[in-house]
Amino acid sequence: MGYYTRHIFFCVNDRGPDSDRPSCNRCGSAALRGYAKKKARELGITGAGGVRVNQAGCLDRCEEGPVCVVYPEGTWYTYIDESDVDEIIESHMLHGKPVDRLKI
Repeated sequence: MGYYTRHIFFCVNDRGPDSDRPSCNRCGSAALRGYAKKKARELGITGAGGVRVNQAGCLDRCEEGPVCVVYPEGTWYTYIDESDVDEIIESHMLHGKPVDRLKI
């Protein structure tokens, strides 16, 4: 087993307002990643043998964004708000049950 049971990466890339392509941070991904990190700590599921919440640069799925990906399963999600992030953290990160309605 690896150091973490699960690892979630939130794309926080921002191409700027003049870009032809969307970017996840323009949808609030950095703030929601911070929220996810706080939520995981509050649940006591972080650290060795637990989960890790990280930011990532461009994951190149911005048209479906904002996006995050959970490993080791490689499950990709899109989300809108804190309630979606809560569901991903509590269902997938804590209990290993992917959230079908948010998968991309």
